[in-house]
Amino acid sequence: QVQLVESGGGLVQAGDSLRLSCAASGRAFSLYTVGWFRQAPGKEQEFVAGIRWSSGVTKYEDSVKDRFTISIDNARNTVLLQMNSLKPDDTAIYYCAALFTPFSDTCCTTRNYEYRYWGQGTQVTVSS
Repeated sequence: QVQLVESGGGLVQAGDSLRLSCAASGRAFSLYTVGWFRQAPGKEQEFVAGIRWSSGVTKYEDSVKDRFTISIDNARNTVLLQMNSLKPDDTAIYYCAALFTPFSDTCCTTRNYEYRYWGQGTQVTVSS
């Protein structure tokens, strides 16, 4: 049973940083793609960043490309999302999700319906 548990959200001011963690368990994740998504109040869920576990290849949504960094801590089986220079528009619930991609050598689908496993989400609030 795959489990994803997010942590690290909170209330910060514009310009601050946060690091989100997605602790993964229940599988060997080397053949998985892990994505971070977010959903702001009244808006659709959107892709933020993704990473292929085996290769470390990453993909970012344009608005976060120069501010967020996704990475893997293999020792802790955890996917990290370092978020710098946070803006009020980054306020949302952030979810991590995993997709089994044994035959893909590209990164990463941005379509949330393709991800099978989801965490419960962590709230990020950025005040102006």
